[in-house]
Amino acid sequence: MALLRARALYDFKSENPGEISLREHEVLSLCSDQEIEGWFEGVNSRGDRGLFPASYANVPPAGFEPLAAPATAFNPPAVQHQLPPPAAEPFQLPPPAASSGFSSFQAVPSYGGSSYQTSQGSDDDWDDDWDDSSTVADEPGVLGGSYPDYENAGLGSGGPGGSSSRYRLSTRSDLSISSRSSHPGSHLHHPGSGTGGPKSSATVSRNLNRFSTFVKSGGEAFVLGEASGFVKDGDKLCVVLGPYGPEWQENPYPFQCSIEDPTKQTKFKGMKSYIAYKLVPSHTGQQVHRRYKHFDWLYGRLVEKFPVISVPHLPEKQATGRFEEDFISKRRKGLAWWMDHMCSHPVLAQCDAFQHFLTCPSTDEKAWKQGKRKAEKDEMVGANFFLTISVPTGGPAALDLQEVESKVDGFKSFTKKMDESTIQLNQTVSEFARKQVTGFKKEYQKVGHSFKGLSQAFEMDQQAFSVGLNQAIAFTGEAYDAIGELFAEQPRQDLDPVMDLLALYQGHLANFPDIIHVQKGALTKVKESKRHVEEGKMEVQKADGIQDRCNIISFATLAEIHHFHKIRVRDFKSQMQHFLQQQILFFQKVTQKLEEALHKYDNV
Repeated sequence: MALLRARALYDFKSENPGEISLREHEVLSLCSDQEIEGWFEGVNSRGDRGLFPASYANVPPAGFEPLAAPATAFNPPAVQHQLPPPAAEPFQLPPPAASSGFSSFQAVPSYGGSSYQTSQGSDDDWDDDWDDSSTVADEPGVLGGSYPDYENAGLGSGGPGGSSSRYRLSTRSDLSISSRSSHPGSHLHHPGSGTGGPKSSATVSRNLNRFSTFVKSGGEAFVLGEASGFVKDGDKLCVVLGPYGPEWQENPYPFQCSIEDPTKQTKFKGMKSYIAYKLVPSHTGQQVHRRYKHFDWLYGRLVEKFPVISVPHLPEKQATGRFEEDFISKRRKGLAWWMDHMCSHPVLAQCDAFQHFLTCPSTDEKAWKQGKRKAEKDEMVGANFFLTISVPTGGPAALDLQEVESKVDGFKSFTKKMDESTIQLNQTVSEFARKQVTGFKKEYQKVGHSFKGLSQAFEMDQQAFSVGLNQAIAFTGEAYDAIGELFAEQPRQDLDPVMDLLALYQGHLANFPDIIHVQKGALTKVKESKRHVEEGKMEVQKADGIQDRCNIISFATLAEIHHFHKIRVRDFKSQMQHFLQQQILFFQKVTQKLEEALHKYDNV
């Protein structure tokens, strides 16, 4: 029996049924020389049969003479028990963990797979409350269930006159998955492009790394023209040209939302406890209660849906001490910062999932499940998300790719430097706060105790004229005790808010490498298409289509960068003013204590 061998280039760990694990340099036996949408089927050295990513193995080129199987090296019947029975259905590809967006384009790749995972642990685990397996949202005609009608009230994401009609997603592609004997890049025919002739024999290749953010976000599929559909007006995300360049169109109906009164509640007759936070959105005035797990769910949906938007990170979970007053207070402040950034973002604030989170009554479990299922079945994610972005066209709106690349590179350097400085500042402030709470308090109280000891010694004098001095020195000791307490309490007022803000921005800074990677990937495809045009291997019309789609990603990236800088200036201005004001008040209190002690000596 003739076998076609391949050699593994990297380690690969199977994560889904039907996949096999590989070890670097391992020799593999291929069951077929035909690549199946980025995967090969074969048998590893341990006799396991299944699929593995094609980019993870070195496969001989087409026409390579297969090796004859040695009688002792490999015995195919030994693994026949692993083969599917002849009557079984054709092998189904596993979920696209390693080839996201590559399964005939019927499923949109998930962005959240690499950067976000639903939290596991004892802190506010999902349970049957508001989330059981049987839901009315899966019934016919209920999937399109609506959220509260804010469009008619002028509060919808579409603004006045925004369309509330349903849209039909029509994903189509003329992309053909070529065999290994053809070009590594699949042939692409963008809808509406010219007919392929000798001039359009070249295609823009796919990334070999199917785990990259550019691929998993759907950016590659979008740039290559594999997404098409219909977007209703209410779902459009508009980028406009402002005085400093591209920016997101402002929310015409801005609002804020307060987070107050965290309370401990129980269920199952007291067997399970949790903390609920009261949310009061300003555009409805109706309070709702949400648990941390609901914030966690929303965060996951937003990260998956918006690959070029920095979704603020939530405060970290904690396995123990969840009901301690200090932890609850700190989490509430962190959630308040998170909510402020959500409401301030022109896109996130108008997202249907976020509006459902803010407005669905806490007691209406049916409405919550219906909206939750609708958000989870949102089709405008991955490559299709980019279809919702509307950008300026023509004239001054045209983007210079070199200028865009320069701006993005500059921002990349900026975020790296800011990240380093925020880490350093956070460590410095944290250490300073620790010294105030423990060291400074102890030292000042030690000084106060020493003054009191001197006063007690002077009292042994028994002279009437020394009584005033003794009392003044004792008061000085008490003043230093009080100053020590002021030092211990002060970090709550000035240093802790600074650390909360730094933690929030460290989350933002951690998001931008992936956002920049998507934009860089799009620019790479444009450069490749231009090279093919110069060589006469690709039609200009097809290359222009790739550049137009790259421009959409570039506009969105620049708009997000602009929003980050705008909100950063606002936040750090406000926080530094607050910090210095609290420092002034603190030292005024210290000065007042010292002045009171000083006046005690006036009548000595």
